Amino acid sequence: MLLPIATAVLNLVLLLTIQLGWEQFGVIKACSDKLTGDVLACKSISKDRLVTLDDLRSVKLEIEIMARLSGHPNVVDLKAVYEGEGFVHLVMELCAGGELFHRLEKHG
Repeated sequence: MLLPIATAVLNLVLLLTIQLGWEQFGVIKACSDKLTGDVLACKSISKDRLVTLDDLRSVKLEIEIMARLSGHPNVVDLKAVYEGEGFVHLVMELCAGGELFHRLEKHG
Protein backbone atom coordinates (compact mmCIF):
# COMPACT_ATOMS: atom_id res chain seq x y z
CA MET A 1 0.00 0.00 0.00
CA LEU A 2 1.24 3.48 -0.84
CA LEU A 3 1.67 5.82 2.10
CA PRO A 4 0.66 9.48 1.97
CA ILE A 5 3.55 11.94 2.08
CA ALA A 6 3.24 15.65 2.84
CA THR A 7 2.76 18.07 -0.06
CA ALA A 8 5.96 19.88 0.94
CA VAL A 9 7.88 16.72 0.07
CA LEU A 10 6.16 16.64 -3.33
CA ASN A 11 7.86 19.90 -4.27
CA LEU A 12 11.24 18.52 -3.22
CA VAL A 13 10.79 15.38 -5.33
CA LEU A 14 8.87 16.61 -8.39
CA LEU A 15 8.99 19.53 -10.78
CA LEU A 16 5.41 20.30 -11.87
CA THR A 17 5.12 21.71 -15.39
CA ILE A 18 2.24 22.18 -17.84
CA GLN A 19 -1.42 21.49 -17.15
CA LEU A 20 -2.61 18.50 -19.17
CA GLY A 21 -6.26 18.58 -18.19
CA TRP A 22 -8.81 18.94 -15.44
CA GLU A 23 -11.55 16.86 -13.90
CA GLN A 24 -14.31 17.13 -11.32
CA PHE A 25 -12.03 17.36 -8.28
CA GLY A 26 -8.82 18.92 -9.61
CA VAL A 27 -6.17 19.25 -12.30
CA ILE A 28 -3.64 16.98 -13.98
CA LYS A 29 -0.16 18.35 -14.67
CA ALA A 30 2.92 16.90 -16.30
CA CYS A 31 5.84 16.62 -13.91
CA SER A 32 9.31 15.18 -13.72
CA ASP A 33 11.08 13.32 -10.95
CA LYS A 34 14.00 15.52 -9.87
CA LEU A 35 16.14 12.50 -9.00
CA THR A 36 15.55 10.19 -11.95
CA GLY A 37 14.30 12.61 -14.61
CA ASP A 38 11.28 10.37 -15.28
CA VAL A 39 8.38 12.24 -16.90
CA LEU A 40 5.16 11.57 -15.00
CA ALA A 41 1.68 12.98 -14.42
CA CYS A 42 0.38 14.46 -11.17
CA LYS A 43 -3.33 14.56 -10.46
CA SER A 44 -3.94 17.17 -7.75
CA ILE A 45 -7.30 16.79 -6.02
CA SER A 46 -8.54 19.79 -4.05
CA LYS A 47 -9.89 18.76 -0.66
CA ASP A 48 -12.28 21.73 -0.88
CA ARG A 49 -14.02 19.93 -3.77
CA LEU A 50 -14.60 16.81 -1.66
CA VAL A 51 -17.84 18.03 -0.12
CA THR A 52 -19.71 14.79 0.54
CA LEU A 53 -18.77 11.52 2.14
CA ASP A 54 -19.26 9.88 -1.27
CA ASP A 55 -16.71 12.27 -2.82
CA LEU A 56 -14.15 11.27 -0.19
CA ARG A 57 -14.94 7.58 -0.63
CA SER A 58 -14.56 7.90 -4.41
CA VAL A 59 -11.06 9.35 -4.11
CA LYS A 60 -9.99 6.74 -1.56
CA LEU A 61 -11.39 3.98 -3.77
CA GLU A 62 -9.59 5.37 -6.83
CA ILE A 63 -6.29 5.30 -4.92
CA GLU A 64 -6.91 1.76 -3.65
CA ILE A 65 -7.82 0.45 -7.10
CA MET A 66 -4.88 2.15 -8.81
CA ALA A 67 -2.48 0.83 -6.16
CA ARG A 68 -3.86 -2.69 -6.44
CA LEU A 69 -3.70 -2.72 -10.25
CA SER A 70 -0.29 -1.04 -10.57
CA GLY A 71 1.97 -3.16 -12.71
CA HIS A 72 -0.83 -4.37 -14.99
CA PRO A 73 0.08 -3.64 -18.63
CA ASN A 74 -3.32 -2.03 -19.38
CA VAL A 75 -3.55 0.20 -16.30
CA VAL A 76 -1.73 3.45 -15.53
CA ASP A 77 0.93 2.85 -12.85
CA LEU A 78 0.41 4.78 -9.60
CA LYS A 79 3.87 5.82 -8.39
CA ALA A 80 3.11 7.74 -5.18
CA VAL A 81 0.44 9.57 -3.19
CA TYR A 82 1.20 12.86 -1.45
CA GLU A 83 -1.28 14.49 0.93
CA GLY A 84 -1.15 18.01 2.25
CA GLU A 85 -3.52 20.36 4.01
CA GLY A 86 -5.47 21.32 0.89
CA PHE A 87 -4.70 18.68 -1.74
CA VAL A 88 -4.19 14.99 -2.40
CA HIS A 89 -1.67 14.39 -5.21
CA LEU A 90 -1.59 11.16 -7.19
CA VAL A 91 1.68 10.74 -9.09
CA MET A 92 1.35 8.31 -11.96
CA GLU A 93 2.75 7.15 -15.25
CA LEU A 94 2.25 9.73 -18.02
CA CYS A 95 0.20 8.50 -20.96
CA ALA A 96 1.03 10.76 -23.89
CA GLY A 97 -1.17 10.97 -26.94
CA GLY A 98 -4.25 12.76 -25.71
CA GLU A 99 -7.48 11.66 -24.16
CA LEU A 100 -8.81 8.24 -25.14
CA PHE A 101 -12.39 9.52 -25.30
CA HIS A 102 -11.48 12.07 -28.00
CA ARG A 103 -9.66 9.44 -30.06
CA LEU A 104 -12.64 7.08 -29.87
CA GLU A 105 -14.97 9.91 -30.79
CA LYS A 106 -12.84 10.79 -33.83
CA HIS A 107 -11.90 7.32 -35.09
CA GLY A 108 -14.74 5.17 -33.77
